[in-house]
Amino acid sequence: MPGWFTDRKIIVIESDDWGSIRMPSKETYKRLKNKNIDLGIGASERYNKYDTLAGKDDLSALFETLNSVQDSNGNPAVITAVSLTSNPNFDKIKHSNYNEYFFEPFTQTLERYNHSNILNLWAEGKNAKVFIPEFHGREHLNVATWMRALKNKDQDTLVLFENQCWGFKNKNQYNINYQAAFDLEYEEDLDLQKEIIKSGLDEFEQLHSSRARYFVPPNGPINNSLLQSADLKGIELVCTAKVQVEPLGRGETRKKYHWMGKRSKWGQRFITRNASFEPSANGKDWVDSCLKDIFVSFQLKKPAVISSHRVNFIGQLDSKNRDKGIGALGRLLNLIIKTWPDVEFHSTSSLGDIIKGSDDRID
Repeated sequence: MPGWFTDRKIIVIESDDWGSIRMPSKETYKRLKNKNIDLGIGASERYNKYDTLAGKDDLSALFETLNSVQDSNGNPAVITAVSLTSNPNFDKIKHSNYNEYFFEPFTQTLERYNHSNILNLWAEGKNAKVFIPEFHGREHLNVATWMRALKNKDQDTLVLFENQCWGFKNKNQYNINYQAAFDLEYEEDLDLQKEIIKSGLDEFEQLHSSRARYFVPPNGPINNSLLQSADLKGIELVCTAKVQVEPLGRGETRKKYHWMGKRSKWGQRFITRNASFEPSANGKDWVDSCLKDIFVSFQLKKPAVISSHRVNFIGQLDSKNRDKGIGALGRLLNLIIKTWPDVEFHSTSSLGDIIKGSDDRID
C-alpha cells in the first residue's frame, strides 16, 4: 500500500460534527416526521433522531471514558473533535426575506439552548489532552445551495427552516446535499466558499485560543482549489478519501487519488481514514468491526485512523443513545490496550507531527 508507514501501533480517533445544531429537540423531530419530511432511513436517520448539541453530561461521560485507559506511554485515549464554529442565524435570514445569509458563533447557539458553559468543558478536555478541537468548516451547511432553495420557496426546505434546522434528504438539480458544505453546485460559488473557510478559521482561533491545523470537509466533497485558502489560514493537514471525487460544478467531477502523508499542491499532508466506529448505527457489532479494521491497518504498517461522529456520544434527545455509544467506546478502548500493549493514542495533529518527522517513510 502506498503512503506513510510505521511499525508503531498508532490509534487516532476522529469524531465529526461538534458544534452544529443538527436536530434542535425531540419535539422538532416528531413534528417533522408527522409532516412526512424525509429524515433518512436506517443508519442515516440516526443523525436526525439522536444528534444535537452536546450537553455537560455527554462531555463528562465521554471524558471519563477516555481517561479510563492509558497507552504504552501513559497517555489517555484522545478524540480529535472535528468541529464547526457557527450555525445559521434563522431570525436574521427570515427578516431579510431570504435575500441575505447570516450566521452566529456556535457559543451563541449554545446559549439559546441553555448550554452556556459548555465551551469551558471543551477547554478542560483540551487541557487534559482527551478532546482536541479541529476544523470541520464554519457551518455544516452548503450556504449557497440552501439559500437558493429558500429564495425559490422550496416547501420542505422552508418547513425545516421554520423548525431551525436543515438536515434532510433534500432534492435539487445536481444532487447537492445541504450537509455537504463544500460540494459545488456552480463554479461561481467558490468565492463564497473561500470566504467561509477563511472566516471560519479566524472564528475557530477566537473560540479555542489556537489555530486549527486539521481540516475535514463536511460529508467529504470539496474543490481542491479551496485548500489554498485553508493553507493561508494555517491548515497543515486535510482529510480526504483514498479516491476523491472532486466537484467541479454543474454535476461535473474528477477523480483524485490520495494516500496517507501525500502532499497537496500547497504542501498540506493528506490524512486518510481506514477504520470506522459508529455504534449509534444498528446492524453490526461496531466494537468487533473496528478491532478488525485496526488489525488490518497495523498489518499494513499504517496508523489506525478511526472515523466516528458526535451522534454516537450524545444523549440530549435520548440518553440511551449516549449510554450505548460511550459504553461501546469503553469496551473498544479496553480491548485495544489488551490486544496491543504497545499501542499509542494520538490526536490527528500529533500524527501529523510524527509523519512530518519521518519523510523517508513515505513511498
